[in-house]
Amino acid sequence: MAATPSSRLDAGTRTALLQIAVDAIEGRLTGTGPSPPPDLATLPTTLGLAGSSFVSLHTRGGLRGCCGSVEPVRALALDVWRNAQSSAFGDPRFPPLKPHEWRQVVDLEIFVLSGFETLDSRSEPGLLRQLEPGVHGLVLAWRGSRATFLPKVWEQVAGAREFVARLKEKAGWPADFWADDLVALRYRTECVSMAHPGTAPSRRRVV
Repeated sequence: MAATPSSRLDAGTRTALLQIAVDAIEGRLTGTGPSPPPDLATLPTTLGLAGSSFVSLHTRGGLRGCCGSVEPVRALALDVWRNAQSSAFGDPRFPPLKPHEWRQVVDLEIFVLSGFETLDSRSEPGLLRQLEPGVHGLVLAWRGSRATFLPKVWEQVAGAREFVARLKEKAGWPADFWADDLVALRYRTECVSMAHPGTAPSRRRVV
C-alpha cells in the first residue's frame, strides 16, 4: 500500500476526513453498534493511501479523548475512522463518550502525520538542537518501548528540553535516561479541526 504524501490536504479531503470522524462517533452513539467503515471508492484518492493519524476531542474542561497511530498500516480514511472511535470510546483515561457529552464537545481535531526523519540521537543535547518548537512531533523508541508527542504538545512546555523530558516520562524512563541505541524520529502533522461537531450541521465550522 502506498504511503499518503505529506503535502497539504486540499479542501475536499479535509472535509471528507472530518465527516468520516463524525460519522464514526455518531454511529456508535445511536446504539445500533459500530458504524460501517467508509467506502474508499467514494472518497478522494489520497484517503485510500496508507497514512497515520491521531484524533482528539476537547470539551470546555479540557481533553476528552485522544488516540492514534504512528505507523501507516492502513488507508488514511480507515485510520481516521478507527481512531475517532477509539478516542471517543476506547481511550483508557476516560469512560466511553455519552450522547450528551458529544453535544458538549467544542473541538474535534485530526492530525495527519507526515513521513518520519531519523535523527542523530547519540546525545540528548544533539537531539534537542534538531527539534523546532511548534513544528516537529517526536517518536522515541528503545528496546520495545516507544512514545510520541504531537507538535501540539509544544503549547504545554517551555522548550525542547522539557518536551523531551516529558516524552521520556511518558515512555516510563527516568529523567536522566539516554542510550546509544535509542531511536529518535521526527515528523510533522497537518491539523484539520471542527468546532462543535456534535451540534446541527449548520453550526459546524471546518478549520
